[in-house]
Amino acid sequence: MFQEYLEVIAQGIPTSLLLTVVALFIAFFLALALTFLLSIGNKWVKGAVNLYLVLFTGTPLLVQFFLIYAGPGQFKWLVDSPFWGVFSNAWFCAALALALNSAAYSTQLFHGAVKAISKGQWESCAALGLSRMQTLKILIPYALKRALPSYTNEIILVFKGTALASTITIMDIMGYARQLYGTEYDALTIYGIAGGIYLIITGIATLLLRQLESKLLSFERIDSAKV
Repeated sequence: MFQEYLEVIAQGIPTSLLLTVVALFIAFFLALALTFLLSIGNKWVKGAVNLYLVLFTGTPLLVQFFLIYAGPGQFKWLVDSPFWGVFSNAWFCAALALALNSAAYSTQLFHGAVKAISKGQWESCAALGLSRMQTLKILIPYALKRALPSYTNEIILVFKGTALASTITIMDIMGYARQLYGTEYDALTIYGIAGGIYLIITGIATLLLRQLESKLLSFERIDSAKV
């Protein structure tokens, strides 16, 4: 029974991983754009970005899934438009919800790292006659390296967040687990296997990300040794 359950639930692994990759790809570049806007935008632009951050960090991800999946159907003009084929697609809505949620948290991480850059580095760029935009293009990659330890945690959280995609009919790891439970009613074994799969994947991802951190942040250890 255990092996049969595992074979069924494991069918959802590719979907969960693909959702994670797509959501993180979109979220990363959206977070970069929002970080630039928070750093150089006027008060109205900053206000709009901060409102977005409050909405997506202050509400549960599950609510965001339902709003993005079920909400557009309330607008007849959208239902009748060519875009309805996209907004009625559960996979698209799941990826969008995860991306928007992750982008909000990532923006906070990236912007915090930018604000933590020492005043001397800003002044050095200003002394060279660089504009604020040009300065950010130089300093943001440096800030991203500083934010990497926290961002790796966000990557893991996005993967675990894919478990909620099953609530809008996505057949991921939890989707197959829920389907299997509907016929077998063996909650302990079925959900235990699903949890074990998440645990193994997050464990492997954590080890790989920690190695990546170690390589990318090696410059700080070199600088410290020089000092």
